[in-house]
Amino acid sequence: MLKPHQLIKLSPCMGRGTLTDPGAATKKNAIVGGQTSCKAPEIAAFEKHLPADVDIVSCHSLHGPAVDPSGQPLVIIKHRASEVSFEKVKKVLSCLNSKQVYLSAAQHDRITADTQAVTHAAFLSMGKAWHANAQFPWEIARYVGGIENVKINLTLRIYSQKWHVYAGLAILNPYAKEQIRQYAQSVTDLYKLMLGGHHKEFEERIKKAGASVFGTREWDGQLLLQDSVLDRFSLGKKPETPLPNNHLSLLAMVDCWSQLNIVPYDHMICSTPLFRLWLGVTEYLFRKPGLLDDVIRIAIDDNTFRSDDLEFTFAARGWSDCVTFGDFESWKDRFESTQRFFEPRFGEATKVGNEMMKTILQNIKK
Repeated sequence: MLKPHQLIKLSPCMGRGTLTDPGAATKKNAIVGGQTSCKAPEIAAFEKHLPADVDIVSCHSLHGPAVDPSGQPLVIIKHRASEVSFEKVKKVLSCLNSKQVYLSAAQHDRITADTQAVTHAAFLSMGKAWHANAQFPWEIARYVGGIENVKINLTLRIYSQKWHVYAGLAILNPYAKEQIRQYAQSVTDLYKLMLGGHHKEFEERIKKAGASVFGTREWDGQLLLQDSVLDRFSLGKKPETPLPNNHLSLLAMVDCWSQLNIVPYDHMICSTPLFRLWLGVTEYLFRKPGLLDDVIRIAIDDNTFRSDDLEFTFAARGWSDCVTFGDFESWKDRFESTQRFFEPRFGEATKVGNEMMKTILQNIKK
């Protein structure tokens, strides 16, 4: 993620202006854009520094560098440009074979806040909780198999990257603060209900959230993810009898979407592979009534995960505070300390995670 004052340095200098004014040095009638994941500061920098004759057409590939761009969403933003310039950019970017989506900068940031920012917050919180409890989850039977494989592999995938990628997307996006704050609040509210043993209130809130998020879409009976796919990618040995989990991270995600009136399926056209997997595992849980009822019962009656859930709640609130206060340094410290904890397994996790992403995304397309 480039900082706003760095964005303009991407423009070619062609003899107009001075080195102290790189915007004015941009070639006359050029087309300028950026590939940042947060458009508000990028567009503000372009508007401030670029001459009026320069067209602005920005873009954002909604996937990481290790993912094949073919068929993946590519947002193209015609912010200030002629139709000729816009068509030229579309043609140049067509070599990626991505699915082009045309949005405004504000629409882009709203959708990425709804999908990427809050999704990352969930995985960052899981990693922080495991770190706090000095746990390598693939070595613990209750964290192996099915949904747990997605949680672990994607958490390690995020922590193997640079801290500023996720900090910039969360802190610089003007819409992300509300989403991440609500996720932390949903985690806290649900955890308090669990501690108090309020089964009826807990169940009613979960079922209401599920109806709000998943009841808006006519379902054809097919899940985005299947057991046969989920179980193939594990860093540990799956126990013969699956152990219970209350899946607080998933319950809170659906509660967060419900509280903010977000229907995640509406954003599938602009979703990242990571978001589609996250939606897939939440759907997997909420589309199986027996599994959801069991998870609700475990959340109230089973104390096995209480210490894990406590640290997860602390972690979610901590990430939210970093975003609220715009604190890049605290974000960096929190991220890198957990990164060092998991670093010995990044090589294996990245290999398994990449294969999992590829296979599951192919399954979702089918």
